[in-house]
Formats: sequence, structure tokens, C-alpha cells
Amino acid sequence: MMKSQQKTQQETILHFWNIGIRTAKEIHKATQIPMRTIYNNIKKLEEVGNLDHKKGAGRPKKITPNIARYIGQNIRRDSTISLRSIETKLAIKGVEVSHTTISAHLADLGYNKKLPQATPMLTEAHKQRWVEWARKHLEDNWNKTIFTEETAFQLFRNTVERWYKGERPVRRIPKISY
Repeated sequence: MMKSQQKTQQETILHFWNIGIRTAKEIHKATQIPMRTIYNNIKKLEEVGNLDHKKGAGRPKKITPNIARYIGQNIRRDSTISLRSIETKLAIKGVEVSHTTISAHLADLGYNKKLPQATPMLTEAHKQRWVEWARKHLEDNWNKTIFTEETAFQLFRNTVERWYKGERPVRRIPKISY
């Protein structure tokens, strides 16, 4: 059953309960909600006094607020850290949490891990400024000029993924823009 339908049925049963209609047959006749659902909700109203979800039901979370803070600190210190490294660090602290649990926790917080977005080597503005500079220095005496190479080369594709929230980070390739 969908959560919204269940919530609607609970609100309807509670409404009838509050106006004094307290038998399952009368509520069923007015709403066509299944009898079993009405009986369960009436029992809950008689025992607890409300239809709120029972607190503490289910397994306790492995990632407590302190552990969550520790995971966040590790990611802020090193945005390239792997889930298995975080798992190992937690194990050293005496907390046994699997990397899949950590992954689910980070996903709940809105974290993603992808390669930073690359920028083009030269933008149109860079190219335009180069042309302007060349025209300006066209008549210079180049015999007394020493040229050096200041190009950054990347032999292999960047494969270092980074943790981030929100907008994907940008990897700026040009080190010097003229």
C-alpha cells in the first residue's frame, strides 16, 4: 500500500473517531476502507491514543550522529577518499560498518562521487587576447627575446573521482591564461 493512501485512511479513521463514530462497521460503511485496516487503527487508538508510527520499531541505525560527523570530516579533509578507506578508519575506531552502508548514508545526505568536469584548454576570450597581444607586439625586436615552454601536459586521463554536494566541481586545466 502506498504511504500516502495509508496516511489518508488513517486521517479518515481518526476523523470519524473524533466525531464519535467508533465502530468499524459504521466507519467501513461510510468510507469503504477495508475492515482489517479499520480494526488495526481502532486498536491503536484505544491502546495508545493516536495513530503515530511506533518509535523504536526496527533495527537501530549503525551510523550514529557521531559516526556521521566523522565520515563528513573525512570527506571534507580528502574529497578523493574511497568508501573502503572510510570503512577501515571506522574499524580502527571500533565501529564495524560496511562500505555499502556508508555509501547509502552519503547518498541520503546528497553526496555524489564523480570526475570533476573538465574545462576547455582555451576559451574564445583567451584566443582573442592572444591575437590582440600578437598584433600589439608585431613590430617588436624578437632577436633579444627568449621563449620558454610553460605548457602543462597530462599524459593520462584524470581518473580521480571527488565527493561533492550540489553542483559538480570543475577541473581547471589551463594554469596560465594570457
